[in-house]
Amino acid sequence: MIPHEILIENARRNAAVIPDPDPVAGDPADPDRRPFTFGGRTYMLPSSMLADPRLLTVGNERDLARLRFKHDFPFWAVTCVVINDKITARDIPFRLNRPQRRLVSLLERERRAGHPLRLIMLKARQWGGSTLIQIYFAWIQIIHCRNWNSLICAHVKDTAATIRGMYTKLLTRYPEEYWEEETRPEFRPFERMTNTRFIPGRECKVTVCSSENQESTRGQDCALAHLSEVAFWKDSPLHNPADLLRSVTSGIASKPLSFIAMESTANGVGNFFHREWLRASRPGGSDKLPFFVPWHEIGMNRTEITDPDALWDSMDDYERSLWSLHGCTLEAIKWYHDKRLGFPDHRSMMAEYPTTPDEAFASTARSVFASTDVEALRAGCMIAAERGEVIASACGDAGLTGDARFQPSADGLCEMWRRPRPGGDYIACVDIGGRTRDADFSVICVMDRHSDSGDAPEVVAQWRGHIDHDLLARKAAAIGRFYNDALLVIESNSWESSSEGHGRYLLDMLSAIYPNLYHRPSGQGGEAAGFHTNVRTKAAIVANLVAYVRDRGYVERSTAACDELLQYESLPDGSYAASRGCHDDMLMTRAIALYIHASTRTVAPFHFTERTFHTLLSRCIR
Repeated sequence: MIPHEILIENARRNAAVIPDPDPVAGDPADPDRRPFTFGGRTYMLPSSMLADPRLLTVGNERDLARLRFKHDFPFWAVTCVVINDKITARDIPFRLNRPQRRLVSLLERERRAGHPLRLIMLKARQWGGSTLIQIYFAWIQIIHCRNWNSLICAHVKDTAATIRGMYTKLLTRYPEEYWEEETRPEFRPFERMTNTRFIPGRECKVTVCSSENQESTRGQDCALAHLSEVAFWKDSPLHNPADLLRSVTSGIASKPLSFIAMESTANGVGNFFHREWLRASRPGGSDKLPFFVPWHEIGMNRTEITDPDALWDSMDDYERSLWSLHGCTLEAIKWYHDKRLGFPDHRSMMAEYPTTPDEAFASTARSVFASTDVEALRAGCMIAAERGEVIASACGDAGLTGDARFQPSADGLCEMWRRPRPGGDYIACVDIGGRTRDADFSVICVMDRHSDSGDAPEVVAQWRGHIDHDLLARKAAAIGRFYNDALLVIESNSWESSSEGHGRYLLDMLSAIYPNLYHRPSGQGGEAAGFHTNVRTKAAIVANLVAYVRDRGYVERSTAACDELLQYESLPDGSYAASRGCHDDMLMTRAIALYIHASTRTVAPFHFTERTFHTLLSRCIR
């Protein structure tokens, strides 16, 4: 039976949902609006309009409306724009719903501050995000700016044309009494260009194109760019989303009323859109503001309840988290509960109706790591307390002799969250990358095996960059020495397979001079330096890492490492790999370090045997 206090709280939550305000009267809940009385009626007007000296010369309602159009987007939209209602299929005035009002509030705050408008939007279904962006573009072009061209680029040209079709209807149904140009509002062909139309009088061009034809975007003179369904843009040697974005946006000046809007539904992790979303979600990581609408913010997603007790008793742990963690009403949970019955599994439901951005991305991918587990791990991440380089020679290089020390530097590649503690026991794991900018990164991850935060291992430092391999060996030795002669584990595949023998020379050199280099058994009782990743050992270290992430078994400090976990996929053949265009170098250092940690906690030195291997593997996947 549902507790009485739950019913009381549900009534409070329902009462807190503000009904859609009258956009003509103005939203009294908007802190930027102030009351203004004209013709015996009081309106809530934007403060910028009350400061506009032209308000003093307004003589009638029509003049008031014309001036208000420049300051009050919701009022202009309901007065001048007609859209097709998805429920009734009738043409209705464009009245903003709750998610649209939240987005407009964000855009208007930036516009009033004189900032260029830059947005990345993760879409959910049925709230009109693409429609709003295009109508906001129209408001800028019709009310604010002449010769202010726009571009609509989607994954296929038909989608871009459909978006422009909204604009066509807007012009066709625009009220004559409010159109200030001599020519009527319409689109006309421009210079025999099939993809471009212009609005006479405003001299604003609107061009459509697709991501499949990147050359069509070059040389475009535009101030507004609507980039739609970016997660579905082709990513191949001939079609690169990053290059297309650069081509489209490079000509857009960073000035007021310029607007770049990138929007898409989720299409898995690791693709260009997902990387851009993650970048925008980090403070100071991007010029774009991230915007997401969860399913429960959409007004139509609710069902009236006739039997609260039956609903409460039928709710599983996830649905109860909707109540306790996300503040959903019982009516919204009832809608979710019923809608979920139409999907083959919960993952499919979350892909269509996500509660969080991470859920939206992870539910559309073959992720190895559960998004909820990764986000719980991310809670321990922090901005690096120190950045610089670890050096071990008088001339400042990472040497193989001498006392190692940390040298702070703003452009250093070593992030250090915790300095070594006396008596601390550390593992330093090295994943070897390439030398050039386009190659994989080399990573050195240092993990405290018994951290101050408890017995759980903790990532305390990381170096990541491109470097010659001999210098990488020197740097790894210096960092290992700095952390109390940490157990230095080299992922040695690339060095062992070096055709010129250079890699084996580096391993032999480290074996001779570094006091605590990890060695593995190597046939007939011998040993070999480094950890060798193959089909067998990779399955073991990934299974072990899955268990550590799931059980909160280690403390992560790098948000970028958490991103790699989300971008790691299980392939149809059973193997693992980073999503296309992504990396797994940080992930592999954690996987190897935690595997070695688990393997050597009770036995030192540890020697691999078939029996031990299978025992550990069964423990990891249990």
